Amino acid sequence: MKIRKPLLEALNHYEREKIYPCHTPGHKGGRGFAAELKSCLGSTAAAMDVSLMSELDDLHCPSGCLKEAQEMTAALYGSDRCFFAVNGTTGAIHAMLLGALKPNDRLLVPRNSHRAVAGALVLGGLEAVFLEPGYDRNFGIATQPSLQDIEEALACDPEIKAVLLTTPNYYGLTADVAAIADLVHRRGAFLLVDEAHGAHLGFSSFLPPSALQQGADACAQSTHKTLGALTQCSWLHIRTERLDAEKMASAVSLLTSTSPNYLLLSSLDAARSQLEAAGSSMVEAAARVALELRRKLQSVTGLELLDEKVLARGEVAGYDCTKVTVKVSGLGVTGMEAADLLRQAGIAVELADFNNVLFLLTYADDNPEIEAIMNKIEKVFRTIAAMKLPPLGQPAAIRMPFPAAVMTAREAFWAETENVKLAEAAGRIAAEQVSFYPPGIPVILPGERLTGEVLAYCRALLNLRIPVSGPVDGTLKKIRVIKL
Repeated sequence: MKIRKPLLEALNHYEREKIYPCHTPGHKGGRGFAAELKSCLGSTAAAMDVSLMSELDDLHCPSGCLKEAQEMTAALYGSDRCFFAVNGTTGAIHAMLLGALKPNDRLLVPRNSHRAVAGALVLGGLEAVFLEPGYDRNFGIATQPSLQDIEEALACDPEIKAVLLTTPNYYGLTADVAAIADLVHRRGAFLLVDEAHGAHLGFSSFLPPSALQQGADACAQSTHKTLGALTQCSWLHIRTERLDAEKMASAVSLLTSTSPNYLLLSSLDAARSQLEAAGSSMVEAAARVALELRRKLQSVTGLELLDEKVLARGEVAGYDCTKVTVKVSGLGVTGMEAADLLRQAGIAVELADFNNVLFLLTYADDNPEIEAIMNKIEKVFRTIAAMKLPPLGQPAAIRMPFPAAVMTAREAFWAETENVKLAEAAGRIAAEQVSFYPPGIPVILPGERLTGEVLAYCRALLNLRIPVSGPVDGTLKKIRVIKL
C-alpha cells in the first residue's frame, strides 16, 4: 500500500508546474542564488523553496494538505493534535508551556532540563520550581527525578500546575512516565514532556515506550535528531482531555514565523511517511547497529558502557540502547580528548563530557559503511588503551550545582543589568543564562544567585574546553548581572 505524503506531494506538484514567481522569496526559485549555494542545494531544492502558496496550505490556519499531514502524524503517534514546528524543539517547548499554562503559574522542572525552558519562563511569565534529578557518580551524569521526589515536591507546593520531564535525557535514560503521569493527574496538574531525543520511541519493544503511550498530556519531539526530517524540524503532540487545543494552536501560531520554510515542513511529512511504512524495522535497524558497536567496544580494556545495569537505579525506568555512551576516563583521557582523536580519524561524536563520549545511532546507520566505521572507532580506542595512561580521577567541581532563585527569570530579563568579570561575580544575581553545549543544560538562569560553587563549575568546564552557550560574552570572561 502506498503511504501518502500530502504536503510533500503538493510541494512536488507545485514545482513541476514551473510557475514563474512574481512574489517572494527574492531569489526567485533559485535563479538568484549564489552559484556555490545553488550547487550545494541543487536546482530542484532551490525551486522548492517557495513562499506561502494557497495550494500548499497555511501553517497558522491549516485546512488542506498541511492539515492532513498533521492529522496523519497525530494518528500515527496516538495524539489528539500534532503541530509541525520549524523552530526546533526549542520553539515547540515554548509553545507547549505557553499553551498549557498562564502567567505566574508554577512549573515543577528537573534541573537538568534544556535551556529552552528558560525562554518559556521569560515569555510566559512562569515560575519554575526546580527539582534535583538523580546523579550517576560513575559516569558523572544526571539521570531522572524519582517518583518520590516529585510526589514530595507536589505535596509541598499545591500551587504547581504542571510537571515538565526531559525523557529520554541526552544519554537515553527514561523516567517512569506512567507512574509520574498517574501521580501528576491525581494532583490536578499537567504532565508535559521534552521528548526531543525520543521521536523514535514507541515503535518497537526493543526500546522504551513513548511519553504519549504512558499518559503524558503533551510532548515535544525533535524529528531531526533520530528520524529523517531536516535539522530544525520538530513535532508538538497534545492530548485534549486536559489541554485546550485552541489555546495550544494560538501559542504555536504566536511563536511561529509567518513565512515557514516548506522544505522543512515537507521533510516532516516525509519522515512521518517513513515511520508509517516501516517504523518498527527502522528502530530495530538502529538498535542492531548500536548493539554491534557495543559488542566491539566491550572488548576494549578500560572502557565502560552505559547499559541496562543503569536500570538498577530506582529513578531510571528504561534506556535507549541506540545512544552508546562510552566512559573513556578509565583510559586516562577525557571525553573531549577522545572526541578529538576520533575526529582526526574522521568520526564526529554527538557529545563529549569529562568522562564520556556519546555515539548517536539511527536507522540511517544501517548502511554499507558502518562496519568499517565501527572498526575505526574500536581501533582509536585500542590505540588509546595501548598508551597505558593512568585512569583519570573525578574533578571535585564536575557535578552541576543547584543555585537558588532570587527573582523570576522574567523579572531578571527586564531588570537593569551590567557586565562584570566572571572572577568578580560571586554573590551577584545572573541576568542571563549560561549553558555548556551539548547537552545545553543551564548552569545558571536569569534571576539566580551566582555562588562560588557555580563559578567554580563554570571554570572547570571552560578548562575542559566544553563550548559555552547563552552568555553575551561567548568566552564567559564576563557575565551579565542585575545592576546594583
